[in-house]
Amino acid sequence: MNMKTSNRFMPLIMAMCVVIGILIGTFYANHFSGNRLNIINSGSNRLTNLLHLIEDQYVDKVNIDSLVDQAIPQILSDLDPHSVYISAKDAQAVADDLKGSFSGVGIEFTIRKDTIRVQNVVQNGPAKKAGILAGDKIVSVDGKPFVGKIVTQEEAMRRLKGPKDTKVKIGVIRYAQKGVKYFTVTRGDIPQKSISATYMIDENTGYIKVKSFGETTYPEMLIALAQLSQKGFNNLIIDLRDNTGGYMNSAVQMANEFLPKNKLIVYMQGRKSPRQDFRSDGHGSYQKIPLVVLINEGSASASEIFAGAMQDNDRATIIGRRSFGKGLVQQQLGFPDGSMIRLTIARYYTPSGRCIQKPFVAGDNKDYEEDILARYQHGEFFSQDSIKHHGPAYHTSIGRTVYGGGGITPDIFIPEDTLGMTSYYKTAAMTGLILQFAYTYTDNNRLKLNNFHEMMDMVKYLDTQNLVDKFATYADKNGLKRRNLMIRKSYNLLNRYLNSRVIYNMLDEQALTQYLNLDDPTVTTALRVFKNKAAFPKKPIKKNKK
Repeated sequence: MNMKTSNRFMPLIMAMCVVIGILIGTFYANHFSGNRLNIINSGSNRLTNLLHLIEDQYVDKVNIDSLVDQAIPQILSDLDPHSVYISAKDAQAVADDLKGSFSGVGIEFTIRKDTIRVQNVVQNGPAKKAGILAGDKIVSVDGKPFVGKIVTQEEAMRRLKGPKDTKVKIGVIRYAQKGVKYFTVTRGDIPQKSISATYMIDENTGYIKVKSFGETTYPEMLIALAQLSQKGFNNLIIDLRDNTGGYMNSAVQMANEFLPKNKLIVYMQGRKSPRQDFRSDGHGSYQKIPLVVLINEGSASASEIFAGAMQDNDRATIIGRRSFGKGLVQQQLGFPDGSMIRLTIARYYTPSGRCIQKPFVAGDNKDYEEDILARYQHGEFFSQDSIKHHGPAYHTSIGRTVYGGGGITPDIFIPEDTLGMTSYYKTAAMTGLILQFAYTYTDNNRLKLNNFHEMMDMVKYLDTQNLVDKFATYADKNGLKRRNLMIRKSYNLLNRYLNSRVIYNMLDEQALTQYLNLDDPTVTTALRVFKNKAAFPKKPIKKNKK
């Protein structure tokens, strides 16, 4: 090729080179320099790739674990109110709540003025064996001071809990003694009881308070029933008020004790979960005993399974107020780092076919979380006519009408007692002043109170101590101005609350429950039901058509 020919084709060659260069540049720009973003926009694992991109290229150093801990709860909250993420540091505490035991020192405590105050010591527990007493103030743990702003519920649990057979050195200040006393406590298994009270409420009626449904609830129930059998009970009250639930299987096992063979207890079903029925096997030992179940707005989940099974099978009379309304089933899934999620996989249904899950809007939990307050403001706590049922009516085995879509509605409604309620009482209760005074009074009078081992004996003594007046003086010095007219109007409420806290501080949870039940209108109604032989619901009378 000569020079003239070469010059003639040169513009064309240059143009082609420019075009090829642009194409190559565009290819590299799209497929290499922007490769991460394309993967994020089109791949199925976008969240993982986004985190890698942040870790590789973000302008500042980022704690990816912390970012995940914040992102996952937000994702789950867009599904439903009960799909949740549990971080690794919280997972053990959550498991302990339902497991039935944990490893620790065996004390119940309260935090007051930035100091741990030992409220109760578990009988035969590690702390008791070491010599720690109720009323002791914990001021150091393992040789390090533990007072002031650092003292929180979470930090106290972290320091006092630990593996079984490990030791912890605890320094305490004891009332009326000088200096710090030190105790070396060998941690051990501390039982977590889900049944907090079992006793004969009258000569014929047994009472069992179930505060949660954990791994040990069913065997605890069998022991409680055996104890009542020895005392000759002919009627039974099961109190599920403020029981927020737990394991569904525990509720099913418990229901099985009271139902004849092949009765449907509950069934669950979801998009990827085929229907699964849970039925009674006929081996229950208490299939015919008259039964009353107590519920309120704090009764949820497994509590509602049990109450719904008893109601739909016409096995018990349900007394109280409408339950919480949680009808979603969660499956627990763990991650390698110890964190976990509880993912909703199904809904559960009572035997009549009703789902008692109250309405919710995915991604917007505000109304759901404030539902109980809305019920109160709407007047539902005070009038059965104010209850709003969502969804159709259903029918029990003998044709009684029941409702779903928002909790279990009781057969007999008991309004919240507002007699004697004043703004003074509300402030005293909500600010914690009553709790603070009760603990201070207990601590200052522990030697005298130690003489009373029975609830009624202690009540008789406390009734001579004019606690309401002493509290009013204490409260006045701590910011709640004395209001004599309101105090007189709320006297019974104040006295009941004060007595109950001192009884709990000195005795136990069963003594507290027994005291509160003395004048409880829900319990009184249950006893009246047994007296009228109405514990077994009756078939509704059909009206003749004319």
